[in-house]
Amino acid sequence: MVIAGAVLFAVNGTVSKLILQAGIASQQLTLLRAAGAVTTLLVLSVALRPGPRRLAITRRELPLLIAYGLTGFFAVPMLYFVAIARLPVGIALLFEYTAPLFVALWARFAQHQRVRRRLWIGLALSLAGLGCVAEVWGDLRLDGWGVLAGLGAAVLLASYYILGARGIRQRDTLSLTTWAFGVSAVAGLLTRAAIAGTGGWEPLATTSNGAPVPLLCAYLVIGGSVVPYLLGAAALRHLPATSVSIVSMVEPVLAATVAWVALGASEVLNAAQITGGVLVLVGVALAETARADAPARAPIPIPG
Repeated sequence: MVIAGAVLFAVNGTVSKLILQAGIASQQLTLLRAAGAVTTLLVLSVALRPGPRRLAITRRELPLLIAYGLTGFFAVPMLYFVAIARLPVGIALLFEYTAPLFVALWARFAQHQRVRRRLWIGLALSLAGLGCVAEVWGDLRLDGWGVLAGLGAAVLLASYYILGARGIRQRDTLSLTTWAFGVSAVAGLLTRAAIAGTGGWEPLATTSNGAPVPLLCAYLVIGGSVVPYLLGAAALRHLPATSVSIVSMVEPVLAATVAWVALGASEVLNAAQITGGVLVLVGVALAETARADAPARAPIPIPG
């Protein structure tokens, strides 16, 4: 289930880039994704037992739900869309997948959990890998705003982990995810109203790289959001969150492969960048397993 979800998310990276290339802005795409997903999840929440009662909340839960939705479901995908618009999909995902390092650092310094020495080895490997990906010895050809967006997505994704670890103890996964997408949809509407010149919806009637944009958007909502989230939630019944997140690290590799096949030469990584990507993934895996205490179960990462 984790690998199936990673495959769907990997395809979603290329699908999202094609939608962006059609002329949809990142803010619009975030709103479209959230609105479509929350509508689908609301139907599921009402149709499945115990029905609408599962969506009831208390006043004390509201701040957590708002923070959880704004970070992992609104800001992370929007920054990810900015990153993939300016960087190859595989590289954008590598920057975002440094999030577990921030989680491990939070556990060590904010929660004072005991960690193994491999945390620092993992951090060093990941930083070295990012240096290779960015080719710091050269003319730094990577787009600076794209890199900042990718790293910003990583920091907020780490916040999603931390908030999600609390939220999953209080609510079932379906209602938690539905509320989070609802918050994201409201934030998307407010952002669109506040930012002038965001753009119209005319590109929805066009094609991108030969594919109809409405069909791409349908995949974005169903195949790139709702189904992977449900697969991840089901996987957490059988595997601890650490194992789920480590297995899901196949996503950047799959995403880079899909983007190369679908988008061509602009997405090809050179040998140094591929080596850097491997170092990043190994470093993240070491950091994820560095905590001496068993971590609480939490939702898996949300790529773009």
